[in-house]
Amino acid sequence: MHHLSDTYFMTITPDAASTSATPPATPVTPVVALGWLHTARFLTTAPQLQFLPPLEVPEIAFVGRSNAGKSTCINTLTQQKQLAFASKKPGRTQHINLFALGKQGATDAVLADLPGYGYAAVPLQDKLRWQQVMANYLVTRPNLQAVVLMCDPRHGLTELDEILLNVLRPRVEQGLKFLVILTKADKLTRAEQSKALAVMKLNAGGGEVRLFSATKRTGLEDVATLLWDWAHGRSAISN
Repeated sequence: MHHLSDTYFMTITPDAASTSATPPATPVTPVVALGWLHTARFLTTAPQLQFLPPLEVPEIAFVGRSNAGKSTCINTLTQQKQLAFASKKPGRTQHINLFALGKQGATDAVLADLPGYGYAAVPLQDKLRWQQVMANYLVTRPNLQAVVLMCDPRHGLTELDEILLNVLRPRVEQGLKFLVILTKADKLTRAEQSKALAVMKLNAGGGEVRLFSATKRTGLEDVATLLWDWAHGRSAISN
C-alpha cells in the first residue's frame, strides 16, 4: 500500500497555463528534431522549487515512477549516454535537473528531469516531501509547456501515476501539452503493444501516447518531432 499525500495533490489551485495561439505547423524533419535534442546540456540542479531559476523559454518536464526507464529515455532522445543520471538506488536522487536546448548562447527550450517516485525503499518522510515539491512544480511552474510521463506498459498506470494525472488535468485543459511514453516496448509482442497503446489512449485524458524502446529505437523520431513541435509553439498531428 502506498503512502500518498492525496489531499495535498488534489487541493492545490493551479496557475493559468500558457494559452498563446499557435501558428500552423510546418513539418520538421526527424533529423532536425533529433539534432536539436542532441544539443542538451546541463543547466542547473535544485532540491526545491524555489531554487529553480525563472526562465522565459518553454520547459518540458519528464516524470515517472522509479524504474520506468525515464533516464534511459532522456539519454536516448538526446543521444547522450550519461546526460540524465540513473541512480543505482532508485528513488534516492531527489533533485530537479534542468538541461538547456538549442545552440550555445541561444537556448530555446529546457528539459526538466524530475526524480522518479514510488520506490518502496525510500522513507515515507522523503516520499511525502518530494510529492509536495513535484505537485508545486507541476501546477505553478509558469513556463511549463509540456509534461512527459514515463510508463512501463507491462505494469500500466500505478496509483501514483493516477494522482499525477489528476494534478495535471486542470493545466492540460488550459493548454498544457501532455505525452505518455510507453517505455520498454520491445519487451511486448505486437499484439501486446497494440493493446497497451489502445488502453493508454483511453486513460491519457486527451494526451498523446507513444510506444518507445531505447533498445530498438522505436518511437525515437516520432517523440523527438513531437517535442520539437511543442517547444516551438507548433501543434503536432496525432498518430
